[in-house]
Amino acid sequence: MKKRLEIKILALLLVALFAAGAVRAQHTLGFTVGYGMSNARFEPKLETKALWGSYNAGITWRYYGKQRFVGGFGIDLEFLQQGFSYPVNHWVEDEKDYRYYTRHVNTLMLPIVWQPHFYLFNHHLRVYLEAAATFSYSLSSTFENEYARDKGEAGWKGDYPYKLTRDNRWGYGLAGGAGLSFLVKRFEINVRARYYFGLGDVVRNRNKYADNHTDGPENPFAQTPTRSPLDNLSISVGLSYRFNKEGFDVWKKRGPKNKINKDFNYNKK
Repeated sequence: MKKRLEIKILALLLVALFAAGAVRAQHTLGFTVGYGMSNARFEPKLETKALWGSYNAGITWRYYGKQRFVGGFGIDLEFLQQGFSYPVNHWVEDEKDYRYYTRHVNTLMLPIVWQPHFYLFNHHLRVYLEAAATFSYSLSSTFENEYARDKGEAGWKGDYPYKLTRDNRWGYGLAGGAGLSFLVKRFEINVRARYYFGLGDVVRNRNKYADNHTDGPENPFAQTPTRSPLDNLSISVGLSYRFNKEGFDVWKKRGPKNKINKDFNYNKK
């Protein structure tokens, strides 16, 4: 039942984004795929290692105004793999003897993005920055406990069993980045780097939830963390389609008589 509900929610969001992109104005609708790193910030401080190989994919919608530097805003709907890894036997002296507990968290991420930009090369290259507020929901998770594996314990890896009193599926945070868009007729080819800075916690605070137990190989925290936000760094590429026939309106520079010319379209010959 939960999976069916998640699929319905995702389908409704997709329909909403496609409907918004279909409005004929300065709108784009596209997709992105990417690769990167995930990690977590625990308090009390816990030594962790970055998990490279985290991937993401999603769709993106943007609206651009005529102002040269204000840019535009938009919404993304992404599947983002998050996670963390830390040594369970951190008391050993040699790091080569560490045995790690690793979690991979499959997340549905919704960034609301502001994207200031400017154009180069006769308006065929768009350079932009990004600032976003993000909201997320953890769809599923898996775990591996190398220490439990070496001790011969059963269930040292598998699907992570979410518990209401221990785990928090909902999250929020901030994101920032930069990118390049190569404009080819009515298409944009995008290359983007983005950092996701989590503000919510993946593990509930024991001070608020008395039943927040941490026993078992699927959650071997020696002490329940008071903070456990997740972070990600991703490098993505994408392709977007512009729905307006005229392309993007831009302002010409001041002419020799220090007067502003009318709007022109760089696609027109």
